[in-house]
Amino acid sequence: MTGGPIQGLISLYELILFVRIFLSWIPHESDHPVVEFLHKVTDPVLEPVRKVVPPVGNIDASPIVVFFGLEFLKRIIIF
Repeated sequence: MTGGPIQGLISLYELILFVRIFLSWIPHESDHPVVEFLHKVTDPVLEPVRKVVPPVGNIDASPIVVFFGLEFLKRIIIF
């Protein structure tokens, strides 16, 4: 059995999250429409996780937790 469109949406969200993480490593304009879109789409998921998972040094671990959660969700949908 496959997850179909839901699994595809989760994979798309993972890609969007990955792009946001990548952009955090390089200088960019924070008011660029693409950057604003990435924050608008990912902040509702990342913010609650940040309240539970504190940063490790200067590293925000919330995206890692979200990636694990999304992978877990995809595996549940497949079976």
